[in-house]
Amino acid sequence: MKLNYKRVICVGFAFFLITAFWQAYDKTIPLILTYKFNMNQTLSGLIMAFDNVLAVFLLPLFGVLSDKTNSRLGKRTVFILFGTILAVVSFVFLPLIGNVWLFIAVLLVTLLSMATFRSPAVALMPDVTCKPLRSKGNAIINLVGTVGGLIVLGVGLVIKVGEETMNNLMPYYIVVCGVILLGLIIFLLTVKEKKWAEQMKLDTEKYFPEQEEKEDSGETRKLSKPELRSLLLILGSVALWFMGYNAITSKYSLYADKVLHQSYDLTLLIAQGAAIISYLPVGMLATKIGRKKTILAGVVMLALAFFFAIFITADSSPLIMYVLFALAGIGWATINVNSFPMVVELAKDSNVGKYTGWYYTASMSAQVITPILSGAIMDLAQNMLPLFPYACICVSLAFITMILVKHGDSKPIKKNSVLENFNVDD
Repeated sequence: MKLNYKRVICVGFAFFLITAFWQAYDKTIPLILTYKFNMNQTLSGLIMAFDNVLAVFLLPLFGVLSDKTNSRLGKRTVFILFGTILAVVSFVFLPLIGNVWLFIAVLLVTLLSMATFRSPAVALMPDVTCKPLRSKGNAIINLVGTVGGLIVLGVGLVIKVGEETMNNLMPYYIVVCGVILLGLIIFLLTVKEKKWAEQMKLDTEKYFPEQEEKEDSGETRKLSKPELRSLLLILGSVALWFMGYNAITSKYSLYADKVLHQSYDLTLLIAQGAAIISYLPVGMLATKIGRKKTILAGVVMLALAFFFAIFITADSSPLIMYVLFALAGIGWATINVNSFPMVVELAKDSNVGKYTGWYYTASMSAQVITPILSGAIMDLAQNMLPLFPYACICVSLAFITMILVKHGDSKPIKKNSVLENFNVDD
């Protein structure tokens, strides 16, 4: 049995439009709040945290609702369709609003609209992909999503966005919304959710009968105590490595300026580039040695990168930081591609959305907590030097929780030949 790359790429367009939106959101909303409405960084940061706070509560809810939906379009597609349209309609009006309270109200509508389909969109990949192939599938949808983000980055290079363009952001928003709608159209024209989900069940029965036996154990089957313990340990690991990684991504620009006295743009770009290159190889590696071992290797790489970064000073060669961030990018890709499939490995076909919501509860909670906690620690130290030790400790703790996990892994898939790795189903 081999992964249907064409099918997963089509499903990945749901992730494409999500990533495109958040790239534009993160780029423009802080600028609007700061330059148009003259907010200080504390208030602006509070509003920017809305999406993560809402996600903690709403993503599990809509994941469960999509599990219980049975529309003509399928369980997930109906949420993706209407959520995207509502998000685009509200988002495109944001640059035109001059009243701060009306702006915040429309922004909340936009964020609520995005929350309605984020879990259903991510849950669609497991719906149409057999469990042992989901690490590869997750790598593919991450790649397609990255393309959406890169396109919006390119739009930002062509249509300049900054303090001087605050009164003329409509061209940028119109093009971005066009990109999002294009992704939605491609998704709707190519994805056949009901047919593919049924085909996945048939493929599981044919190629992975041991998985089918687990699914057939009954709708009321609950996780055993060891399975529940593993699920909680996986979610705890997710929270810990997101706390470490997000602390760096949210604070590194200030750290680079205040401690290293140099630009940070290239280092983060290197980390992102290394992650993109790594997505497919680490997905394939997991099918050979298992997800848990692959994740542990990624955690080690990420912890080492953060540990050695502690000793970087303003006098150090920038090349050292570039190497460390490349290592961090590879480590993060290795973790990210395989952790979500481990969570939904414990789900049944009927509740993948619920487990997807739990995954996002863990990751989003971490992203709400860690900027506050890491900031408080640095305030106590009266400098930013604790940033990398904090991140290293969080990631190292994730290694401990992850090594205790006993369920959620996938057995390596035996190949008849090396060439089977490159086969693509139509």
